[in-house]
Amino acid sequence: MKLITYTDGGSRGNPGPAAIGVVVKNAATHENLSAFGRYIGHTTNNQAEYQALVAAMETALTHGATEVHCFLDSELIVKQMNREYRVRDVALQPHFLKIWNMAATLKKCTFTHVRREKNTEADALVNQALDARAIS
Repeated sequence: MKLITYTDGGSRGNPGPAAIGVVVKNAATHENLSAFGRYIGHTTNNQAEYQALVAAMETALTHGATEVHCFLDSELIVKQMNREYRVRDVALQPHFLKIWNMAATLKKCTFTHVRREKNTEADALVNQALDARAIS
């Protein structure tokens, strides 16, 4: 099964309160298979972006994915996952390795940078999770 993921992570302050947004779609029908936002605590924006991608990959695998095409608005993480940049931040390296190992189990996995305007659903899920946490 070919799936598409859209992910976003964000923190209010860097570091600060952070959340992730994940959308997983069937590539053939574009039907949402899963969409969620989750508060993840106090962390950096890059940590949140990586944690969103980890959650998306885990979700895609639970849906039986054989191919996953990941779309992110974090150019840094896309370039790191595509091995254009090294992962120098030691706090990010475990996330990179986890994603890399999950991707290795798939027939195909791609990481593509998209402009924020093309990632509105995942972005909205991040903000909903942060807003809900701020209210409680």
